[in-house]
Amino acid sequence: MARKHNEADDPQSLVLRLPASTPLPLESGLDLAPLQIAYQTYGTLNAAKSNAVLICHALTGDQHVASENPVTRKPGWWANMIGPGKPIDTNRYFVICSNVIGGCMGSSGPANTDAATGMPFGTDFPVITISDMVRAQARLIDHLGIETLLGVVGGSMGGMQVLAWASLFSERVFAAMPIACAAKHSAQNIAFHEVGRQAVMADPDWRRGRYFEAGVEPVKGLSVARMGAHITYLSESALQRKFGRKLQDRAAPTFSFDADFQVESYLRYQGMSFVERFDANSYLYLTRAMDYFDLAADNGGSLAAAFRKTKTRFCLVSFTSDWLFPTTDSRQIVHALNANAAPVSFVEIESDKGHDAFLLDEPTLFRTAHGFLDAAASARGL
Repeated sequence: MARKHNEADDPQSLVLRLPASTPLPLESGLDLAPLQIAYQTYGTLNAAKSNAVLICHALTGDQHVASENPVTRKPGWWANMIGPGKPIDTNRYFVICSNVIGGCMGSSGPANTDAATGMPFGTDFPVITISDMVRAQARLIDHLGIETLLGVVGGSMGGMQVLAWASLFSERVFAAMPIACAAKHSAQNIAFHEVGRQAVMADPDWRRGRYFEAGVEPVKGLSVARMGAHITYLSESALQRKFGRKLQDRAAPTFSFDADFQVESYLRYQGMSFVERFDANSYLYLTRAMDYFDLAADNGGSLAAAFRKTKTRFCLVSFTSDWLFPTTDSRQIVHALNANAAPVSFVEIESDKGHDAFLLDEPTLFRTAHGFLDAAASARGL
């Protein structure tokens, strides 16, 4: 299979390139250099540079949060949340979103070309963590000349980044909004990720991560990984409402292993469309980064210690049908913030859409985001 348009090396977005002389120290003990960060901005940064809102994307997201994705030609993944007059109003805020390191849409990752070999890094790329992603983003914020972010907002893996920002750089975050996330990845979630990684690595075309050199890609393995993961993003009631046991373009079962049911056809579509825009090695790296995330472990075993003396304002959001990151995960974070007398609000939204609810049309989420950022902006005199 021919390699996709090289978004990894030459992204169709803004790019910050930092030389080898300024390496990014990683939690693994290695240095990442040179460093490349692909990003998009929306709105205008005010003269005081006080109206910036950083959006952190989820596992399979990218920097194209509110504009057309150059690979899929679809609208940005949070276009219903961000834009003129929307909950995160680009008439008022300067919105920044970068591709995380380890990704495949322009920030340094396994799909980028290794200058020493002329081939993609593959699994020679160092393993990265959520904190590594955030420290790379901080380099971008420094480059933009922004001392303090008005807000940092994100869901799922993006929510983990929000928490890491509030812990590592609390003095640089005025308001933080972690959505549908947790302070650590659960054993169940690690298990789901391992199944996905094994599906990728069991594909003969994975070639131990060197598939580009062989002119192939592990599309079957990555597709299966995506199918399995996608089930975890939904709820049983949503699947039942949308598909039930409806057959796909047929009046009766075929008594074969074809996609007899609509839900089977849907998952196959989700899997195959995913491989057209995502790198298999990036999937391994980013799922592993989520697995390693544990804020309490990083702070002597105390989650409260992760937010010691923070002055950041927090608004946590969970969804009633999200079994991947249930409400109990958000409550644990709230309790840790309460232990520090931190300013925190918490909203549990009634929804049957599962984990993916944060990406969908959820008016309560829109009102919450709008109200929280509006209050933060007013507090800063904006």
